[in-house]
Amino acid sequence: MRPLRKIATKILSALEFPKGELSLLIVDNAEIQQINRDYLQRDNPTNVISFAMQEGEGGGVQPQLLGDVVISAQRAATDAEEAGIPFEHELAFLLLHGILHLLGYDHERGTKEQADEMEEKEREIFVLLRQTELSEQGYNAAS
Repeated sequence: MRPLRKIATKILSALEFPKGELSLLIVDNAEIQQINRDYLQRDNPTNVISFAMQEGEGGGVQPQLLGDVVISAQRAATDAEEAGIPFEHELAFLLLHGILHLLGYDHERGTKEQADEMEEKEREIFVLLRQTELSEQGYNAAS
């Protein structure tokens, strides 16, 4: 879990939110499907879900508290294998994706321009991660 903490710290710093706080939960497909069904009314497993604390009533009360990121390690492993990339790269990417959602980036409900902006930010920060955190851990394989 320590490497993911370092990666989260690097992501938050790159996004100019170095004091941001979040919780991270790693689950299997069954558990993320239950969360997806119970909270988002989507009855299927997914790879990552974010619950932002800065949205809705009470948002902004604690500006450093960003929210929760839930990642299915099982789904990440399957996706990584299918893409031919290291599992650790997929986990780092999903963490990045989840954190971007916590900070208001949205590729699902927003405009195409907003989706493109999120995708560009993902690319930019993932390159940074590959050059630093992921390479320091020995995960240099191309992705």
